Order: sequence, then C-alpha cells, then structure tokens
Amino acid sequence: MNSRITAAALAVTALCALTACEGTDTGSTSSKPSTIASSKSQSDGPGATGTTGSDANTRKPKTAALPDMRGKGLQSAQDQAQAAGFYALSSHDASGRGRMQAFDRNWKVCSQAPKTGEYSTDTTVDFATVKLEETCPAEDEGAQPQAAGSTMPDFTGKSVNVAREALDSSTSITIKDASGQDRLILIESNWQVCSQEPAAGVKLDGQPVTFTAVKFGEAC
Repeated sequence: MNSRITAAALAVTALCALTACEGTDTGSTSSKPSTIASSKSQSDGPGATGTTGSDANTRKPKTAALPDMRGKGLQSAQDQAQAAGFYALSSHDASGRGRMQAFDRNWKVCSQAPKTGEYSTDTTVDFATVKLEETCPAEDEGAQPQAAGSTMPDFTGKSVNVAREALDSSTSITIKDASGQDRLILIESNWQVCSQEPAAGVKLDGQPVTFTAVKFGEAC
C-alpha cells in the first residue's frame, strides 16, 4: 500500500515539474516579439538616424554661374551653357521674323535671358539670335508674335510668317508678290508685308485677309 502511494506521489511530482517547464518556455517565446517591436519602434521614431537628411539635401536645386554668351555663335553658346550646368535651352529669332534656328552654327547670340549671374540649374536659358551675316536689332523683337485679337494689327514690315501666326488659325489668307513678278511665296519668314487688307484697326470678324509682300532686302 505504501509503495503505491509513494509511486503516485512521485508521478504527481514529475507531472508538476514538466508543466512548470512548459510554462516557462511559452513565456520566453512570447517575450521575443515585444523585444523586436520595441527595437523597430525606436529605429522608426523621430530621433532615428538614416538617409532622410541626405535625401532632402539631394533634392535641393543646385545653383551655378551662367556665363555671358552675347556675340557667340549659337552652337558655342549652347555648349558653354551646358558645361556650366544649364541644360534647359531655347532660342528664337531676335529680328521678329519667326525663323527657326535649324542650323545652330549659322546663328549668333544677340542677347540672353536671364542675363549672366548665379541661377538654379533648372532655369531655362533663352537666346535671342540672328544669322551670322546680320546685325543684331536694337531691341529683341520677341520669341512669339502677338495675337491679333479682335482688331487688325499693322503688319507692314513684318514677316508674312509672323502675320499668319498672329491671326486666328481659321482666317483665310491670300498672299501676293508686290513686285509684280508673281513669284511663289514658299518660305514666308523670308518675305515682308508691304500692304494688307483689311487695314490696321479694322474689326476682325472672320473676313478674309490679303497681303502683298516682297523678300526682305527688296523695296515694296
């Protein structure tokens, strides 16, 4: 009888010891995620160190010195602007004739915007140009022709190209050779307006427009 009681007591003691051990292992396992979460929370907090500050500095626009390109060939001016860090470049005809700078080496810089100075390298640099054999105008005539609006502007002396672009795209336009030679007017930026109908100041209301023109350098 005593031996049975002793055996039973030993079994209960062993079972209790086993249960206590399993409870300790479970508690240890559950504590690990909280340690990881705490560590992650600290690293993500306001005081955490990382690349955020470096990234912010990288996003700041850079500045550089823009050289004075007046008098230089357009191609050389563009190359020098890029060497200085400016890659947003444009150009236009300073004479106001609306010609395209198809071959940059055939054009020279009369003025630039902005002028020489320190600027963000994101700045667009625009060159006002004329052909190499031409003289720069006293003032830049502008990159874009002014829209005609509701009244007919005075286009006398302007290029046919500029006159056409200033009028509404729906306008019917006829162009005649003022010299009487009945030449074809193919490259309109090479021709200047001698006369126009309707006259300057007349209200524009969809009526057709007629120009007479000669080549630049010729007398009307």
